[in-house]
Amino acid sequence: MKKWILALTLAGGVLTLGACGQSGSTTVAESKAGNVTQDELYKTMKEKYGDQALQQLVFEKVLSKKYKVTDKELNEKIDQLKADLGANFEATLAQYGYKSEDDLKKTMKLGMMQEQAALKDVKVTEKELKDYYDTYPDIKARHILVKDEATANEVKKKLDGGAKFDEVAKEYSTDTGSAQNGGDLGWFGPKAMVPEFEKAAYALKVNEISAPVKTEHGYHIIQVTEKKEKKPFAEMKKELEKEVKSKKLTNEDINKAMQRELKDANVKVSDKDLKDALKPQPSAQQ
Repeated sequence: MKKWILALTLAGGVLTLGACGQSGSTTVAESKAGNVTQDELYKTMKEKYGDQALQQLVFEKVLSKKYKVTDKELNEKIDQLKADLGANFEATLAQYGYKSEDDLKKTMKLGMMQEQAALKDVKVTEKELKDYYDTYPDIKARHILVKDEATANEVKKKLDGGAKFDEVAKEYSTDTGSAQNGGDLGWFGPKAMVPEFEKAAYALKVNEISAPVKTEHGYHIIQVTEKKEKKPFAEMKKELEKEVKSKKLTNEDINKAMQRELKDANVKVSDKDLKDALKPQPSAQQ
């Protein structure tokens, strides 16, 4: 992910410098010790980030001719990321070097086009689709996990008294992974949770808050925030196929797909300093 962030934030600047620096005389900074020209700045940026920037620009041009990502699809991805990160969304953008949400969207859009290209080569069986259907996420819930029943009863009393679930989760929940997001566990399906938790969650109505539920992890206070009706397998098959393929997708699959797309587009790099920029990237650990 990091290489795409660098490419995103620097690619535009590299192109501008390349176009404007032909004369070699434009000054971008002055000092008593000497001036810095656009050529000098361009050379430094190319040495540091040239490969990533060229990848970003070429991949965008090649993929956008064959694969389309709608604003609706892109916004849904961003909204999901916001839901997953909660209050940490802005901090995460800054951590990875994004200047704005629009910067994130550019990188996200490229990743979605790469995924489309790579998914064509991923195979799934009918059994894999049916197994996934059996555990398809159809419920969204949040919880507050505490160690003992007395604390659980205290939490339940606060909630019954009108306390906000997300604030109580941040104060009490020992599940640190979800606590900072107000206890949100996201969407899940059958067999995703321990049996006691699953039974209690599926018995709740939307927005209903459970009594304390004991599991091997402690005591949970559960609230179901959304439910969706699962359609028949035949109606969901196409959607299931895309999701299962996405789960199986590896960096190696993406590398292979990108090399295929570059070959089909007859891409050639004329800058000798960047001749290796489009070679396959080493596969990272999944």
